[in-house]
Amino acid sequence: MALEWVVLGYAAAAEVTMLLLLTIPGSINPLRKGLIAVTKNLLKPFLSIVPFCLFLLMDIYWKYENRPSCEGHSCTPTEHLRHQKSIMKSQRNALLIAAALVFYWLLFSVTHLVVKLEQVEQRVEKLKNQE
Repeated sequence: MALEWVVLGYAAAAEVTMLLLLTIPGSINPLRKGLIAVTKNLLKPFLSIVPFCLFLLMDIYWKYENRPSCEGHSCTPTEHLRHQKSIMKSQRNALLIAAALVFYWLLFSVTHLVVKLEQVEQRVEKLKNQE
């Protein structure tokens, strides 16, 4: 199961990188145009993150429901520590799922806004050239 979390982490990191490169101020217009094209083409494959995250969330829930309880004096300190580590890993993984979904949504929204902005700039240039 660790491979799935690594894949999700890399996908979230790629989303953050593209988001940062799209929103960085400055005069990197040639790079930005290429990045917009790449990002637009990657949005559909990155949409597969949503069902993947739902699957992983169901996995966390199933493990939570089938986890042996360790309450009171019925377990040893090592079992109690293992139980606490398991809970912490589940919480960390849930945060990773939430981050990946939020970053995908932000990437989708920012890409849409940048494309609209580019279209408006092209219309303004076209109107300036007509006058």
